[in-house]
This record gives sequence, C-alpha cells and structure tokens, in this order.
Amino acid sequence: MESKKKVVEEQNNNNKSHEENVKIVNWEDYQHEVARLSSLSAAVNEANYNKCLLQEKVNEHLQSEAKSLSWSNQLDEMREKLEARKLVMGNTSMNLKVVQEKAKKQEDQLNSEIRSLLMAGTSLSVASRSLQEENNSLAGERGYGHLKNVQKLLRMRQQFMVLQISLLYPVKVVTGHTFEQELDSYSNNSKSGNPFGVKPVDAGSLTISGLHLTVLPSKKMSFFTDKKEVQSSATALGYVAHAVSLIAFYLEIPLRYPLRLGGSRTYICDYAPSVEPTSSDFTSISLPSLSSKPMEFPLFLEGQDTTRSAYAVFLLNKDLEQLLNFIGVESLGPRQVLANLKELLNNILSPDYINL
Repeated sequence: MESKKKVVEEQNNNNKSHEENVKIVNWEDYQHEVARLSSLSAAVNEANYNKCLLQEKVNEHLQSEAKSLSWSNQLDEMREKLEARKLVMGNTSMNLKVVQEKAKKQEDQLNSEIRSLLMAGTSLSVASRSLQEENNSLAGERGYGHLKNVQKLLRMRQQFMVLQISLLYPVKVVTGHTFEQELDSYSNNSKSGNPFGVKPVDAGSLTISGLHLTVLPSKKMSFFTDKKEVQSSATALGYVAHAVSLIAFYLEIPLRYPLRLGGSRTYICDYAPSVEPTSSDFTSISLPSLSSKPMEFPLFLEGQDTTRSAYAVFLLNKDLEQLLNFIGVESLGPRQVLANLKELLNNILSPDYINL
C-alpha cells in the first residue's frame, strides 16, 4: 500500500513540474517560436550526429587502444622469450666454444697421430722392402737352403770326427762278464733313500778300449789286492775324459766342468764349491759358490781321497749329461758313465743327427 502511495505521489509531482514547465506563447510570437524550436531541433540533431560520430571515434580509439595493449602484451611476451633465447644462445655459445676447443685439441692430437702413422708407414715400408730383400737373399743361392746344406755338411763333418773318436775309444758290451755297477760308492746312499738306486746285475758289461770301470772309489785302498785294477779304472776314466773333451770341442760346446787331461792322471775342475765335499754329505753335491777359484778333483784313486775321486766321476757324468741334452737326449742316470758315453756316440752317429 505504501509503495502504491509513493508511485501516485511521484506521478503527481511530475504532472506539477510539467505544468510549471509549460510556457504559454502568444500567437504573434508563435512563428518566431516555431522557428526557434526548429533551429534548436536541428542543433540537437546535429549534436546527436556529432555525438554518434564522436562515439564511433571513441569506440575506434578504444578498439585501437585495446589492440595496442594486446600488441604491447605480446611484445612483452616476445621480449621475455627473446631474453630466454638470448640466455640459451649464450650458454650454447659457451658450450660451443668448449666443444670447439676440445675439437681443436682432438684435431691436433689426430694430426700428430696421423704424422706418427705416416712415419710408421714409411718405416714399415722400408722394413717391408728390407724384409723382401732378406727373403730374396734367403731364397737365393746363399739363402736358407744354403745354410741348411752348410749345417748338414757341418754335422756330417762332426759325425766323421766323432766316428774317429768311437774308433779310438770304442765302447763295447762284453758278454759273460759279471757286471759291476759304476760308482758303487752310491750304494750306501741308495740304501738310505737315494732315488738313484743300484741297477740290477746285467749279463753284459760296458768297456772302453777293453777296460772296465770296476774300481769302487768309496772303498779304501786297503781293500784292493790288485793295484792294476785301480790303474785300469783310472786309465778308463782318462779315456772317457779325453773322448768327452774331443766331442765337446767338435760340437763347439763349452763344458760346464772343464777337464785337465793327463791320461790316467786326469783332473776335472769345478767352479762352484768353496769347500771340498765330504763322504758324510756326498748327496749335497751342488755346493754354493763363495769364490771364483776353481777346484780340481782327480779322476783316479791312487794316493787320493776316495770322496774327491767319486765327486770327480760324478762331475764327468754331468759333462756327459750336458752333451746329451745339447743334442736333445736324456741322460741314462747319474752313475752310467760308459752307458751315457755310448748313448752319446750312438745318437751323434745316427742319421737323425744330420737333420737336427
């Protein structure tokens, strides 16, 4: 109800104001007033037209401002992206410089390696030519074939010289003779565990120029009733020593234990021991060298210590073993002097020796 009263009051007020605004015009002034109103209407219309134009301009300006603002924002974004790109490009440029430096170093290293390879290639080419020349020389008349022929002639000559030795000092097997083991002085040591035990009695016995090695160096002279047997064994050992010395000379092999020849009074030298071996310590034959002065051991028993004589025969057998090993043959044992000598002669005189 109150709202309706308010609406009615407002309408009344509007009517009153309209009545107050009503202007009464006289007829004489009517045309003049109509003209004035017409001009005012034209002015209002022109003002409205100008208002519309101005509003359109304002709108266009606002649109242009909006576009300008949008472009400005885009430009800001592009500037940020450009700065980020610049930063990335800066980092990339630094990395590129590092990579370029590494590439430069690697290039220098590669160049040096290439130069080294070129030098090596040149050296290889020279070596290849030299090798080809050497191959040509080896394939020529004085090449490898000639060397093999010369070696065969040399071995044939050695065979001939060794054949003379075998004729000068023949090593034969005499049947029907009781075989006595050479260097029977080792029999006591073999009983106490020496791995080189005495071989069983054989039906035959080896002799050199008809002489047996039947003397037992470890026994005392008072046990021998026949001095001739002692002298015979000394002579046989002298023959063996002379034969070994000649074979080593013909084969051009320096003996580990040199010989001082004297027939039945031959000595053998040992540069290793500084003390003389004793019968109680005979198994330790390889003694440490404390002086370079050689020691001589007799290859005969008369008037000598039996231990020294036994050691001398052992060293003589080691010389035989050295010669056997030189031609690729194993020794028959540490006490087989004549057997090793016969084995040495047989292998050198065999046809296989020429083709070694």
